[in-house]
Amino acid sequence: MDSLVQLIKSANYFVIFTGAGMSTESGLPDFRSANKGLWTAEKKQYLSSTSALNNHVQEFIEFYRNRVQGIHEFKPHHGYYILSDWERKGYVKQIITQNVDGFHEEAGNQKVAELHGTLKKIHCEICGKSYLSDEYLHDNYSCSCGGILRPSIVLFGEMLPEQPFLRAEEAAIKSDVFLVLGSSLSVSPANQFPLLAKQTGAKLIIINKEQTQMDGIADIVIHESIGKVLEEINLKL
Repeated sequence: MDSLVQLIKSANYFVIFTGAGMSTESGLPDFRSANKGLWTAEKKQYLSSTSALNNHVQEFIEFYRNRVQGIHEFKPHHGYYILSDWERKGYVKQIITQNVDGFHEEAGNQKVAELHGTLKKIHCEICGKSYLSDEYLHDNYSCSCGGILRPSIVLFGEMLPEQPFLRAEEAAIKSDVFLVLGSSLSVSPANQFPLLAKQTGAKLIIINKEQTQMDGIADIVIHESIGKVLEEINLKL
């Protein structure tokens, strides 16, 4: 732990990459286990696609209304607030996240690249006007222009948004310490960023309860609770 703390203290460009394990420690179910009784795994996969948006819009909206409601029932755990504090103190230069729950911003982080978008916002499929996703909870699914309101996330069949992707790529290249929190590093293309950081000279640290695909190339690997480890690090910073 001391060597990890020293790396963070001495880092010139410290970047954090978060995945589903960060969210699940807040109690939020991951995509695979959420709404198990309502939709099969295959159905959830389909309802997360552009095909469902285009061809089964009512079921698509009901699925995401349920997901938005689920996110409103949970709050960021203490680890999120530790990361926010590290950003304020100048340790963290960029957060890259695969998550769509918006918990980093809710906890106070501002330098966040949301690779897969956010469920905190929805937007019109026609004119692009943005709304808070609370509109879904008030049964408002249509824009003032008449277009369908869809969640502002990346659906299967869509490209990652350009600006967050470029910010993540730049941060990975600049980083000298790259910390992965709660990701199996199995989802492409997001999993290229830890590898890119390592290839360009960064120290790679992985904190995840389970083994990941990149444990073998990491400089430090810890298989424990993220929140617990972050609190231990924070006490020594």
